[in-house]
Amino acid sequence: MFQRINHVGIAVGELEPAIAHYSEQLGIEVVHRERLDNDSIDAALVSVGEDRLELVAPLVDDTPLGRFLRKRGPGMHHIAYEVADIDAALEQLRAAAMTLIDAVPREGIDGSRVAFLHPSSNFGVLTEIVEPAS
Repeated sequence: MFQRINHVGIAVGELEPAIAHYSEQLGIEVVHRERLDNDSIDAALVSVGEDRLELVAPLVDDTPLGRFLRKRGPGMHHIAYEVADIDAALEQLRAAAMTLIDAVPREGIDGSRVAFLHPSSNFGVLTEIVEPAS
């Protein structure tokens, strides 16, 4: 079902200082930046060789990401697996009795379709499945 790890999500309080840190201190290039108003998130994808990190910052405090940051502080937020067909993947996950946060896909960064699995289904790790834009 999963083709590869698409990215690892890192929760940050503000995007600009995080981008500055990753680019200036670590020499990691920002490859895409986008504001996702539906989820109240400001996000940037940074490239680490062939792999990517997604830096995510809440636009407002009263969101799942804002609550995550208040409770846990900045750090690893989720791991995202790439799938070819997110609808079929959700069916397989539902049949496997996984706890879905998203029963249907929603819009993700860079034109992707995404859905999240509850951390209780994966040893405490918030899991995202991603169908990249064609």
